Amino acid sequence: MASSSDVTPSAGNTPERPESAHPAETPEAATAGAVRAADRGGRVRLRRAAVLAVPATLVAAGLAVLTAQGALGVQFAISGMPFTVTATELNGTGFEQFGSLDNMAEDSPNAGDTGGQVLVVTSAIKRATLTKLCQSVDLGGTNLVIRAGSGRNKVRATDLTTDSTELSGNASFDNIEIGNDASTLTKAGVQGPKGVFSQQADTVHIADLRQTNYATTAGVFELPGLKLGFSETGC
Repeated sequence: MASSSDVTPSAGNTPERPESAHPAETPEAATAGAVRAADRGGRVRLRRAAVLAVPATLVAAGLAVLTAQGALGVQFAISGMPFTVTATELNGTGFEQFGSLDNMAEDSPNAGDTGGQVLVVTSAIKRATLTKLCQSVDLGGTNLVIRAGSGRNKVRATDLTTDSTELSGNASFDNIEIGNDASTLTKAGVQGPKGVFSQQADTVHIADLRQTNYATTAGVFELPGLKLGFSETGC
């Protein structure tokens, strides 16, 4: 069969090229086209991946901001069982303290006549170290006891908050401010309710610390030499 190159069209009788036809591509042109198509496909996939990644990134950033602002704080339902925390020494940088209210789970058997609510003092410390930490909870006839930081390495915590009904020890503060509105606190990155009395300081030192707590949170909590067990006596 003769190819199109073997036929010489006569004047006025040149066959029209169908609109759907394309000129033959050289191998080099075909390769270049494939590369361009692959590049476009790669860019599309990257754009799709970026779009999928944006919501997760925004959520993570939003949670970080909320945590820093204290909007999350201790929002979990507390058990209503108090636990004791002691330490021979606590040193902290960025200290805040204000009144708050903790809530137990609905119909908690520990609610008693409190309505499931406990009035607490929230203490927030940006960075803290504790020496010879002891934490115990009375389970009725026995105590679950946790000890850490008794050796050379101390317990370390960042963004530490404790909700307490009792706190004792020998305390000292640097650059303390007393009487702030809790919503304006800046030292530990946590804000309390507007109109609530509070105080804050650059640093805090407490010797012979003893707390009765209902909740504790921390961004990072390092417990060197951790020991957990049951004992007839608590901390």
